Formats: sequence, structure tokens, C-alpha cells
Amino acid sequence: MQNIETIYIGGAFVTPHGEERFNLFNPAKGEVIGQVRLADEQDANQAIAAAKHAFPAFARTSRAERLGWLSRMHTAIEAREDELNEAIIEEYGAPVSRARWMAKHAASVFLDMSLVLENYDFNRRVGSAKVVMQPAGVVGLITPWNSNAGFICGKLATAIAAGCTAVIKPSEMSAIQTRIVTEALHEAGLPPGVFNIVTGRGETVGATISAHPDVAKISFTGSTAVGKSILRAGAETLKRITLELGGKSPVLVLDDADLAIAIPMAIQAGFMNSGQACIAGTRILVPASRMAEAEAIAKAAVEATVVGDPRHFGTDIGPMVSQKQWDRVQRYINLGIEEGARLVAGGPGLPDGLAAGWFVRPTLFADVRNDMRIAREEIFGPVLCLISYEDEEDSIAIANDTPYGLQGYVMSTDIERANRVAGRIDAGRVLINTLAHEPKAPFGGFKQSGLGREYGTFGLDAYLEPKSLLGLHAA
Repeated sequence: MQNIETIYIGGAFVTPHGEERFNLFNPAKGEVIGQVRLADEQDANQAIAAAKHAFPAFARTSRAERLGWLSRMHTAIEAREDELNEAIIEEYGAPVSRARWMAKHAASVFLDMSLVLENYDFNRRVGSAKVVMQPAGVVGLITPWNSNAGFICGKLATAIAAGCTAVIKPSEMSAIQTRIVTEALHEAGLPPGVFNIVTGRGETVGATISAHPDVAKISFTGSTAVGKSILRAGAETLKRITLELGGKSPVLVLDDADLAIAIPMAIQAGFMNSGQACIAGTRILVPASRMAEAEAIAKAAVEATVVGDPRHFGTDIGPMVSQKQWDRVQRYINLGIEEGARLVAGGPGLPDGLAAGWFVRPTLFADVRNDMRIAREEIFGPVLCLISYEDEEDSIAIANDTPYGLQGYVMSTDIERANRVAGRIDAGRVLINTLAHEPKAPFGGFKQSGLGREYGTFGLDAYLEPKSLLGLHAA
């Protein structure tokens, strides 16, 4: 049992004013493995005050100083990779192969941002003006449970590069991972107050950060519903707000695609991170003329997907993160059946051979219409929909007929055609015949998938305010 009794404010581990204890679980067993003491509004206010105090000096630091801190933070997180990997498996239930990638990603984001910072132009000549990119101020970073360490480190790396100080509110469900990350970052030796990590509930700590007048910017990753509440709270003080929210990503399998390659890749796109991914390709669009062939390949791929113990190297899908999340996915599976979709593979209940843990049967529906709730609402679990289309125009119309627009996928043997189709999909990112990630490229959504972008120069821009200086005669 791990009992986590501290938060991190002003460069020190402190006991929170909040007294609520929150149980931590191993989702593969459904068992309590620890407790975390949650921060409250008073703790959030103290963390914001510490960040505000540290900001004037930190905002004046040089590029070289920030690069040095990013390097030390990378080294510190990298040194705890094995411990972080173990926590990701134990506390989140990520399959071992995915967990290792997540642990490495938490360190690599500091190097990724260092490469951006090295060449970023903070001073620009625009006509007769000199434009200076100035740190926005104290930033609130609110992160989810499905990639806890990666989101903490990625958002913080951008804040450091920009010269901003930060108050981080990670998910209370990921407190063991947060403890490891916090201890590692403490070892990097940044000035006190530059970053503060306050584990607490969204309705208390998150709400305090979102509404506080001394917080200049919010970066939030999570559900669309919570993102809207943050946007409303931030409106009172006109905060700069970046939101990376939900998705219902289409996978367009064009009629020229090699289905033996495209369909298994589409299944991988839907089942990534055990289906608990905002970018999951959960709507697989297939030409009606090739649906029978596609369905047979998809059925075989889903049935070959291994769900179970995340410590087994052959496991593809681990448990859902919580009982609440398991219940949510079960409701949607039953809803799909009630709506008239045809169950091709999987279904409700625990997978065969598993009597404990929050595991879901990898599920595939066919005969899905795009107006069904299982095709329109984010499920956040391993549940996929096969949707037929008549021609290319119809496929694009179906792909864009969604309130979301985070990511899309196009599968085709004709790259020029795929590129043309991708250009018409309303999404922040479109992947063509790949599932690869590019950390230099902007990431974020159209429509109700969010506001603004993260990663690369676009992400760094969002933490800076342009200031125009006129009347100068030299650059």
C-alpha cells in the first residue's frame, strides 16, 4: 500500500491543507493499492501564489538557462524510467509494451521542446516594429489519467521554454505516477515556485486554477464537457486557454486500399492505449462494395486481439482505468445493440477467462449508421464501428458529420488521392497510411475537440504574448 501525503509547492514537498483521502486502484485486479491525500482550494491558492512570486525572475531567464533546465529535467525523468514504467502498469493498467513507450515519452518531451527552443525567434522585425514574444505569466496545467506523466512533462516543458511558471493539477487517479514525476523534477533543481504540482479534484483545485485572476493561461487535456466548464470559468478574467478535448476519429478506408493492410491498421488505431485515447480511430469507414471483405478481416483482427494481464508481453488491451469507466463502456456496448447495430465481435461483460479486473471484450459493430450514439459519442474504450459509404464524396461527408475534429486517418494505395482526401477532413491531424506521432507538428482539434494547439512552435506560441515596439530605428 502506498500512502501519498504531500503535494509540491514553492520547491518543497508539503502536507496539503486538504484532508480528503482518495483510494488508488490496480485496475487489472480491481483492488486498492494505496491512498493519496487530496489538496483543496487553499492549497491551490498557495501554489498559484508561489508561481506568481517566481514568475518575474523566471520570465527574464535566458534561452541558455532554459535549455539547461530542460536538459536536467529530461535526465531526471529518464533516470526514473523503470519506476515510472512499473507505476503505469500497476496504477493505470497499460500493457507492458505501451507502458514502456509512455515512460520514455515522459522524458523525451523535454528534448523535443529543447529542439524547438534552440531555434525559436523571440524577437522579430515586422515592418517598422520590433515584435517581442513575452511569457504569458502563471499557467495552469490540468492533465488527464490516460497518459499522466507524458501530459505533465509535455505541458511543463513548453511552459519552461516560454519562461512561464506553472501550477499543475494532475488526475487524482494517477497519484503514484505523479509522485515519481514530482520527485524526479525536484531533483532537476529549478528555482522554487517555477513549477508546483497539486493533486486534487477538478471541482476544487481545477476550478480554483481555472477562475483565479493570477493565472494568465490554462492548458487542459480531457473531456469536452470539462473543457467547456474551464472555458466559462476562464472567460471572467479573459485567460488564454488551450483545450485538447474529445474525439470520434474517422478512419477512411478508400476503395483502392489493400484491405489486408488497411483494416488491421484501422483496428490498431481504434484500440491504441486500450481504447482510452482521444485520438482513437473508432469509426471505420469502408466502401459498401467492399464491406463484406473488410468485415471478415476486421472480425479476425478483433478476435485475435489479446485482452488481459498488462504484464504479459502478448497483451494488446489492458483494463479500463476504473469501475466507472468500465461501466461507461458497458453501457455503450448495450446501447449499440439496442440501437440495432450488429455485433460482429466482443460484446458486454468480462472477457472469457477473466473473473476480476475492469476488462472489456474488444468489440466491433457493423451495420452502424452515423447517427447512432455509438458513432457520435466518445466511448473511450475498445469499441469500434464499421460504417459503409457509397463513394468518395459520401465518405468525406460521413467523416465530417461529427461534433468532433481531433484526428483522422486515411488508408489508400494512391498517395496523391489520399492527400487530397485528407485535406478535406475537418481535423487537427490526419494520418495517411500510418499511426506515427510527430512531436514537432501542432496537435489539437477542430470544432468541439478543442481550442489552440500543443507541440512544436505552435505550442510554444500559445504560452507567449506578442508585444510590438514601435519607434525603434534598430532591430
